[in-house]
Amino acid sequence: MPDMPRATVDHTAAHPSRRVLVTGATGYVGGRLIPELLSAGFTVRATSRNEDSLKRFDWYEYVETAEADLQDEQSVRAACEGVDVLFYLVHSMGGKDEDFEEVEKKVATAVANAARDAGVQQIVYLSGLHPKNVEMEDLSKHMRSRERVAKILLDSETPTIVYRAATLIGSGSASFEIIRHLVERLPVMLAPKWITNSIEPISIRDALYYLLRAADLDKPVNRGFDIGCGKVYEFADLLRLYGKARGLRRLVTGVPLPLPMDKLSGMWIGLVTPVPTSLAIPLAQSMQEDAVTQEHDIAEYIPDPPEGLSSYETAVQRAIEKDLRGGVTTSWDNSWNAVTDPASSLPSDPEWAGKDMYKDVRTMRTDVPIDKIWPVIEGIGGDKGWYSAPILWEIRGLMDKVMGGPGLGGRRDPRSLQVNDRVDWWRVEAIDRPHRLVLRAEMKLSGKAWLVLELKEVEEDGKKLTEYKQSALYQPKGLLGRAYWWAVYPFHFFIFPLMDRNILAEAKKQ
Repeated sequence: MPDMPRATVDHTAAHPSRRVLVTGATGYVGGRLIPELLSAGFTVRATSRNEDSLKRFDWYEYVETAEADLQDEQSVRAACEGVDVLFYLVHSMGGKDEDFEEVEKKVATAVANAARDAGVQQIVYLSGLHPKNVEMEDLSKHMRSRERVAKILLDSETPTIVYRAATLIGSGSASFEIIRHLVERLPVMLAPKWITNSIEPISIRDALYYLLRAADLDKPVNRGFDIGCGKVYEFADLLRLYGKARGLRRLVTGVPLPLPMDKLSGMWIGLVTPVPTSLAIPLAQSMQEDAVTQEHDIAEYIPDPPEGLSSYETAVQRAIEKDLRGGVTTSWDNSWNAVTDPASSLPSDPEWAGKDMYKDVRTMRTDVPIDKIWPVIEGIGGDKGWYSAPILWEIRGLMDKVMGGPGLGGRRDPRSLQVNDRVDWWRVEAIDRPHRLVLRAEMKLSGKAWLVLELKEVEEDGKKLTEYKQSALYQPKGLLGRAYWWAVYPFHFFIFPLMDRNILAEAKKQ
């Protein structure tokens, strides 16, 4: 049995017999909270719409699992059975669901009702930080939705702790990735006037500390708390201080412009960083408001961390060191649009029957063994690229960025893949080492697309060979979807023949 996942928060539970349920277990915060809970001695149940997405984590074999669609009250109620504390760590950033506020309201209501029926003693919800003197309707759509979820939970029959936090700083967080890529790529940044707004970030380590301790209180609590690092910065400071930590001198200045800078800023962030525009826009909209704690009442229930709250500078240094060491276990792209993830599985053969399915299938045989080819397949994308016409991939990635898609956004680990990992504009749908990798497209297009790379051992003329099969599958939606396939056919004509040959050529070098 492998070692228990190492925790970062020093805490042993006073009530280790409690069972806790973590929704959003595959997300940025949830995936990091679970090892902390396990190390503290709690019994942990993790939920996901697809249990396979949990298997990539080191803690998988130590937790109970429950498949649940959070919009389905019945499945949530089943997941809540026997649970003492429920962590609500899911939210939508808009994504492809235009009515995400209604979806979040429905999910919060379903969870609140299920918790009540199952006798859950405490709900813990991680929300956003915003000025208290701003009316609900004047908040950004993203922040407004979070606040409405908080109200649903606080008004429910189950006591709820709502933590209101601003930017989470840690390796893999969306906010940190935006800061990192902006500073690394742009020596001069002319930003909207809100760059001088005030913000009080919090390190992921301190956020986990507060979440963990909320599961161990002697009595249930029903109220909201502001949590932060205890020091106020300007948004521009976050960029400058990251640059200082990396030894990069950067000029950051605010420019007042009479334009809808929230959307324009989000689009710009989407183009310059790996974060898709559909995620960057709501984050940029949230930056229109100051995000500073106005009370520290949490100290009456939970003392500050023994070593004190981490400054932004300390949190950045930790994040940089973790990036250099590698092994980032959770990232923004696993939690992006966690509630309304529209991902659908690769259609089975029966589902394909009677439906239009455009295919580009190529098969080659080689004397290179499977164990030499598979590492090339599993390492595809990111810095390694796609082994074919990189300039065409760059152009297509830029087009996708402009349209609000993820573009060529890299990958979590350069060598290893797990289900639900992002690989540029693809998502790992299935992986069967060393025989099959299924990637589902998340780029903007009118239909559904997959790239399937397969290896198997065959015999030809008494000789054992490896058969490499490369399948690009596209299920169009409407006339526009069919037009899309033929519009990109010249792209495929150059890309795919090069791709199979170059992958095998690279494997021969191994």
